[in-house]
Amino acid sequence: MQDFGRRSFLAGAAALGLANAARAASPMGTAKGPVQASWPSLVDNYRYPDWFRDAKLGMWSHWGPQSVPAQGDWYGRFMYMQGHPMYEHHLKTYGHPSVAGMKDIQNLWTADKWDPDALMAKYQKAGAKYFMALACHHDNLDCYDSRYHAWNSLRVGPKKDIVGIWEKAARKAGLKFGVSNHAAHAWHWYQPAYGYDPVGPQKGVRYDAFRLRKEDGKGQWWDGLDPRELYTGGHAVLPDGIDTIEAMDKWHDVHNGQWIETGPKDDPAYVTRWLLRQTDLVAKYKPDMVYMDDHELPFGPVGLEAAADYYNRSIEWHGKIDVVMTGKQLKPYARFGIVQDVERGYTDHIWDEPWQTDTCIGDWFYNIARLTDKSYKSAEQVIQRLADVVSKNGNLMLSIPQPGDGSIDSEAEKILDAMAGWMVHGGEAIFGSRPWKRYGEGPTQAIVGMQNEEKAKPFTAQDIRFTTNKGALYALFLGKPAGSTTIRSLARGQGTGTIERVTLLGGGQLAFRQDGAGLHFTMPHGIDFVPAVRIDGRGLV
Repeated sequence: MQDFGRRSFLAGAAALGLANAARAASPMGTAKGPVQASWPSLVDNYRYPDWFRDAKLGMWSHWGPQSVPAQGDWYGRFMYMQGHPMYEHHLKTYGHPSVAGMKDIQNLWTADKWDPDALMAKYQKAGAKYFMALACHHDNLDCYDSRYHAWNSLRVGPKKDIVGIWEKAARKAGLKFGVSNHAAHAWHWYQPAYGYDPVGPQKGVRYDAFRLRKEDGKGQWWDGLDPRELYTGGHAVLPDGIDTIEAMDKWHDVHNGQWIETGPKDDPAYVTRWLLRQTDLVAKYKPDMVYMDDHELPFGPVGLEAAADYYNRSIEWHGKIDVVMTGKQLKPYARFGIVQDVERGYTDHIWDEPWQTDTCIGDWFYNIARLTDKSYKSAEQVIQRLADVVSKNGNLMLSIPQPGDGSIDSEAEKILDAMAGWMVHGGEAIFGSRPWKRYGEGPTQAIVGMQNEEKAKPFTAQDIRFTTNKGALYALFLGKPAGSTTIRSLARGQGTGTIERVTLLGGGQLAFRQDGAGLHFTMPHGIDFVPAVRIDGRGLV
């Protein structure tokens, strides 16, 4: 199945003229090799690594300066939008954004309680086989020793190579290591930083991104740094004369509030710098995975340059392409050239190719409200999600939010501990497994697509997911069955083979009966969440 129909996709790509897609000029240092910067070349050369197919569960430290205010996601954008709760928090806590901007929040990132080795041990115990560090978010701070971007974590905030330290901890623990790059969107995401208050006592006073230049940093903590490099330049600046919050919001929504996959038209050098930063990141840390927060790849042909560079470097490192690059919303010509990521989403069928979903127990960036109102995903919900994804040929990458100091809170600790407890017995149904001929059964239907977790209905005891591993079939119950239990997919006469033994993982063998209605057995009371049974026999898998 390694071919996965790639020849038909190559033919389709060629028909679309993608083989001759324009290529950006390669920067010095881009790796050369057999992989070219085109979708047909990526598809033709790529093979999904066995380590990724076996791993099933990764942990993600989606951690950076936006964790400092503990208000959740996109703080660096919303703090510049009067009327938004994050603007109000910023005004009350740090001051007006004409003076105290996102650059200053970045410098408040301390990481003073960060213990990467201890955290890695917790993640590994909870089942993680790979680990991902956030390398740069839309706030445009490189969290590593960046050669091409002065606004980085060695000069600002913690004064540490965050990615490099994570990388050493992950590899020491025997985990594969990945990095995530979200910087392609910084240029449009940051445009509210060039705006102003449309109402109130500071009406019309432009925010710091508009006002400050490199020379203004003399004698300041950011002496020698250019705010224009951080804030990317004013590509869609709020015009003068807007005098209501509603009008301001509407202007931003129209002019820079969309998810834009191209670079700024007035600054083509931005895209070149992005590619230099990306290839530098890959060359320095040799990641096993690169997560792109983009639909397909950033900036069209330039993203293809980045992918070809990464794959050719992998050939240098490993003698083959043994790495994973992810993208979202892949069109048919892009499938099989990279791994598709379905952010906070579901699928309703077994995919031909391996894929990944990523989610978080709370907000991507730390939000203290999730702790106080106890609204994290539970360990049960995480394992339910893991079983569902793995049954459909996918992996789950789970983020555990960290405050600015780098610790994790008490509720996150409990969730990881409960996951670790489940893994003691349930792990054999997950790690190294492959899908069965059907993913499962049950009444709860998935809402297909990205960003749809809030639409999902709770799983029931009748929702079952199947995996296979080393000749055995596993059934994972997403709810908590008790007493008489039936697996209808294993009815006699349905081509399911001969069942010889049914074992509750962590609980011993179960007496069973198979007939035309299904496989029947009695599940003991008081079992843990997401119980799994191993089914042995002949002709099952």
